[in-house]
Amino acid sequence: MNKIFVTLIAFIALLSVFNLVKADPVVISPILPNPVMTPGVSDPRGTRENICLSGYSGSVRNVSSRTKQQAFDEYHLDRKKEKYEIDHLISLELGGSNDIKNLWPQSYETKPWNAHVKDKLENRLHREICDGIITVDEAQMAIANDWIKTYCEKFDDLEEDCKVYLDKEKNK
Repeated sequence: MNKIFVTLIAFIALLSVFNLVKADPVVISPILPNPVMTPGVSDPRGTRENICLSGYSGSVRNVSSRTKQQAFDEYHLDRKKEKYEIDHLISLELGGSNDIKNLWPQSYETKPWNAHVKDKLENRLHREICDGIITVDEAQMAIANDWIKTYCEKFDDLEEDCKVYLDKEKNK
C-alpha cells in the first residue's frame, strides 16, 4: 500500500513539474482572483459619462450579504475568520458590475499586494478615464487581466516587488 501511495505522489509531482496538473489558484495566489470564477463583468451603465459623475459608484453598489457569502464559499474562505473584503475585480468606479462573476474575496493583509493597493490603482484608472487618457474598455481589460501588472505599469512605489512579481509571471 505504501509503495502505491509513494508512486502516486511521485506521479502527481512529475505532472506538476510539466504543468499538467493545475493547482487551485486560491491556495497558490490569494492576491489574484481565480479567472474561471471571477473573470470580471462590466455593467452596461458604466459609461465614461456615468462613472465620472460624482456619486455614481454609490448609486449602483448593491451586493447582498447572500452574494458576499457565496463569494466566500466559492473561494473556500471563512467569512468570520478571514480578513478579506468582497471586492469587485472591475471596480464600480471603472464601470464594473455587482455580478458574482465580478466579485472575489481580496485580502486586506497580504503584503504588498492587497485591497488597499488595488484601491489606489482603481482611483488612478478612474482619473485617467475621466481625463480622457484611457477608455473605459482599456481600464476594464487592464484590471481584469492582471491588476498587479497594471499597478506596476502605473506606479513606481513598489519597484522591487513589481520586479519579483513580473519576473515570476514571465517564467510561468
